Formats: sequence, structure tokens, C-alpha cells
Amino acid sequence: MSKTITPDGATPIAADRNWARKTLATCGMAHFLHDGLHDALYVLLPLWAQMFGLSLSQVGLLKAVYSGSIALFQVPAGILAERYGERCLLAGGTVLAGVGYMLLGAACGFAGLLLLLALVGFGSSVQHPLSSTLVARAYAVGGQRAALGIYNFSGDVGKMVLPAAAALIAGAIGWQTSVVTAGVLGALGGIAIFALLRILGAGAAVQMAPTGTVAAVGGWGIGNQPAFLTISAINIVDTAVIYGFLTFLPFLLMEKGASVETVGLGLALTFGGGAAGKFLCGVLAEKIGIIRTAVITILAKGLCILVLIWLPLDGELALLPLLGAALNGTSSVLYATVAEFVDPERHSRSFGLFYTLGMGAGAISPVLFGVVSDLAGVPMALTIVGLSAVLTVPFCLVLQRLMRPPAVTR
Repeated sequence: MSKTITPDGATPIAADRNWARKTLATCGMAHFLHDGLHDALYVLLPLWAQMFGLSLSQVGLLKAVYSGSIALFQVPAGILAERYGERCLLAGGTVLAGVGYMLLGAACGFAGLLLLLALVGFGSSVQHPLSSTLVARAYAVGGQRAALGIYNFSGDVGKMVLPAAAALIAGAIGWQTSVVTAGVLGALGGIAIFALLRILGAGAAVQMAPTGTVAAVGGWGIGNQPAFLTISAINIVDTAVIYGFLTFLPFLLMEKGASVETVGLGLALTFGGGAAGKFLCGVLAEKIGIIRTAVITILAKGLCILVLIWLPLDGELALLPLLGAALNGTSSVLYATVAEFVDPERHSRSFGLFYTLGMGAGAISPVLFGVVSDLAGVPMALTIVGLSAVLTVPFCLVLQRLMRPPAVTR
């Protein structure tokens, strides 16, 4: 089937499912790389703490700088994409993240790690808003929620593969080789993303209106503002819990005698459970609804974190897949709904805003929980993380009311 597109070279008019699937696969590759590079840090942080004599507060600050730099540039990336297209920004950011990762191999202290992680975060800031936009646009004629679910799953595969590979390489050869290898993979991936999107004609610069402005709907394009704000609040708390937990999980495992390779295994089990949880929660949501499914996963998340603290190492490893499924459950059933609240012309900036709010919380929580860990220990910090998870339950109940169609009056 031939593909018909608008003059901006991006938005399909004819339903070309093959073109849409290829676009989804390319964006899935970007998600695989960026999420994999992001979560490989959970393996590297305890190694850097040992090598450079860092406190847990400093570890939290490293994660905060990385997540914060992502958060700061997501909205600008979405706005720039409306004028210049997603292709160059997405590919260039991926290459930059890869180069920054390679340079981490030469870091010789806390200050160097901070600077380079800010660079990597800046490069990674483009991925979520721009890839989500490309996928939502490719499936605008139908199947948008399912496509975004597959896109999110590709990130979980990256979370399984790259942290485990980083742990194996770090344990066998050294962490410097691990980060350089990951960085080369990221830089080459960025070049491939550009080439593939160019072949597909996706993510090109948009056609400008005669006045020099983008011919699109005004403002942020958020149609259901209360629902968007509520799901953003869920995202804020949920991301804070996830990032706080994952940052200090390796330290909890090491306190109970885990090696670097075992930490990598623990993270792989967590992310593998998360990937499986996306499918399981999707099935469950079809049977009982997305809000009930989200509430169940939130409560399971908090309970599993609290139980995990008291288990021996073998018990922790056995529980991590279930905990991973609960960690991902909330996002897997709710976040694809964001596109339904926003006009298609403003997907880039609205996705950027949504992910910025979450990443902002993800930047702050490791610092706060790092301070608690230094003062009261890692188990106490993770206890607070587990209890914090249930704070999203009231927001889910509010979202359920806001998503109901208005009653028809006669």
C-alpha cells in the first residue's frame, strides 16, 4: 500500500499500517536505548560510591542531576519539535547521550560525574516526548493506546538487557569498559534512528503557516485539564517512588551480601517483572477497568517494598519480579491515556510537560531519600518509599470520576 502524507512529511492520512509499525519499531529502539542507559546507572552508582568514597546523599545528588537535566529540557524539546521536527532532535539527543556515557569512563571524581551525567541527561531529555509523539501520530487513525503500550514495553526490555550487561562487564572487566561500551551503543543507535526516520519520512520539520508560525491549535492543547492534572499528580508521586526505590535497591542488596553481578541480576529480575507486568496489567485492566487495576498495583507496590526490606537476599531476589510488575503496573494502564486528553497538534509539548513533572519528582526523591539513608539507614528510607506509594490511590479515584462521560440529559 502506498503511503499518503501531509506536506510536513510526518502525519499519515491514509491508514498505512506497515509504515506505522516501522515508525513504532524505530521509536521502540530509541526507548530501548535511553531506558537501558538510564537504568544501567543503578548498577554504576554503588560502584562509584565505593571507588570515590561517596555518601548516600552524594549518590542521590548524582541521580538527581541526571534526572533533573532530563526534566528541564523535555518541554523545550517538545516545543522545538513543533517547528523543526522530531527526527534531528531525537537522533541528535541519542548521540549526545551516548557520547556523554563514553566520557563517563574518564571521570575521576564526584564533580566529573555530576557534569557528565548532566550532559547525558540533556541528551536523553528528547526521547520520551518526541518518541511518544511520533508513535501517537503514526497511530492517530486507530490503535493508539496499544501502540504506546508496545512502545513502553520496549523501554522495559532495555531496562532488562543493558543494566544486566553493564553489571556483567563491570564485574568481569571494570566499570569504565562498561560505560564506554554502553556509550558506543547509544551513539550508533542515534545515527541509526536518524537514518530510519529519514527513510520513513517521519519526524521531518513541519510546514510553517504564511505568518511564520506553526499552523496548530493554540496553547498547550489540553482538552480535559482536570484529568490531565490528576494523571500528572499520579505520575509525580509514582515516579518519585520508583526512582527512590531503584536508586537504593542495589545498596540494600549489597548490605545483605550481593556481588555486583547479583545486583545486576536483581535489577534484571525487577525490570523483567516490570515488562511482564505491562501485559498482565493490560489483561487485568480489560477485565476490571484501568482505575481498579492501578489501585491494586499501587497497594501491591507499597506492600512488596515493605516486605522486601526484611527478607534475606534469596527471598529478595524471589520477590523482585512481582515487585517489578507492581512498579510498572500503574504507568502501564494509565499513561497511555495522556494522548486522549490532548489535541494531536500539541502532543510534543504536552507529553514533554507530563514527563517533566514526573522526572522532576524523580530528580528530587533520590536526594531526599539519600539524606534519610545517611541519617537512618537504607531500610528506613525504603520504608518511607513504600508508605509513600499509597498516596496515589486518592488521585486514581478522582481520575475515575473525571474520565466518566457526562450524563446525557433529556
